[in-house]
Amino acid sequence: MQKILYVEDDPGLIDGLQYTLESSGYAVDNARTVREALALFQNGRYDLLLLDVTLPDGTGFDVCRKVRSSSTVPIIFLTASDQEISIVKGLDMGGDDYITKPFRLNELLSRMKALLRRSLQFSRAETILEANGIRIDTAERLVWKNGRPVDLPLAEYRLLCLFMQNPNHLLSRELILDRMWDGNGNFVDDNTLSVYIRRLRNKIEDTPNAPRYLLTERGIGYKWVVA
Repeated sequence: MQKILYVEDDPGLIDGLQYTLESSGYAVDNARTVREALALFQNGRYDLLLLDVTLPDGTGFDVCRKVRSSSTVPIIFLTASDQEISIVKGLDMGGDDYITKPFRLNELLSRMKALLRRSLQFSRAETILEANGIRIDTAERLVWKNGRPVDLPLAEYRLLCLFMQNPNHLLSRELILDRMWDGNGNFVDDNTLSVYIRRLRNKIEDTPNAPRYLLTERGIGYKWVVA
């Protein structure tokens, strides 16, 4: 049974969503503060985190930042704000998806299933990918740059694998969204993809503002160039 850490302090939301998740076959732990969330995460093993942004002693961003220092577990933000700055902030610090309140339960469940399915697929892979000083062990989901470990959250990791599995091929934005989000492009937009690309460049390029490997074809897509 897959286990979810649900971080939310509103009693009116907790009971309903927790009941829905458990009825859908998930085991659910609830934390109502940043402190509770980090304590549960440290002592448990979770397949996915659902993080509310506003919490009594901090924010879901605080939880995400701490979790990302040691784990690539999938993270979905639940936020009352649809402002781009909040969304970009969550994705920039390692969130894999976001959904704004109020949301449809079926949509949340669909996003969770897609994210969990992709995470499981990558964890079962047994291929070593290597080019341009970047090495990926997909069996362990580990990444190195010039022999040094690189911490990539799941979305960036999926992107890097996709590019390295298709060297020197121009991948359109539409194709990337289709591969990354199971063909449901409405779950993200071009701005979100651009955030992921920028974050990935900052970690794998020697000079992110003048990339050598992950190149952009304006208005078309991206290419992973291997000499």
